[in-house]
Amino acid sequence: MAEIAGYAIQWNQPAIIAGLFEERFARGAFDASLRDYPDVAALWAHDSSRPLGRVKNGTLALRSDNIGLWYSITTDPASPLGQEAAATVGIGTVDQVSVGFSSDIEEWDDAGDLPRRLITRARLYEISLVLWGAYGDATSAAVSRNRATNRHAARAEAAMQARGIPLG
Repeated sequence: MAEIAGYAIQWNQPAIIAGLFEERFARGAFDASLRDYPDVAALWAHDSSRPLGRVKNGTLALRSDNIGLWYSITTDPASPLGQEAAATVGIGTVDQVSVGFSSDIEEWDDAGDLPRRLITRARLYEISLVLWGAYGDATSAAVSRNRATNRHAARAEAAMQARGIPLG
């Protein structure tokens, strides 16, 4: 059984959406959604016919922390999709994440060359392992048998520990 873990979003990291505007998520943007609508799914490339995990059955864990929205997917080793995800993420071919969401509260700033959107509250429907996500390297997907072997999670956890932030 492999664990795929990392950050689906890092707070206040910008992404240029379709060349039209800059988007960022404020810290805790998904907190209300995780509380009120906790059954989020993990998908392969936003394809609902290719589920990898789900909060409801314990194969997906999500946590909003000081860095961003952390996730962990426990893949099913008997499932061809679970095997594919673990293998493809394990060798680093797929190493980014995207989120399926709807914005509940947002702020716009039209002062610059590109309009800027700050999402302060959003409903999270799913996270997806993807080849290229809008937020690029500000997201992460890596396979680990334990947290110590996941370089993204280890780096984030070390930063949290240095600041006295409790883990998990």
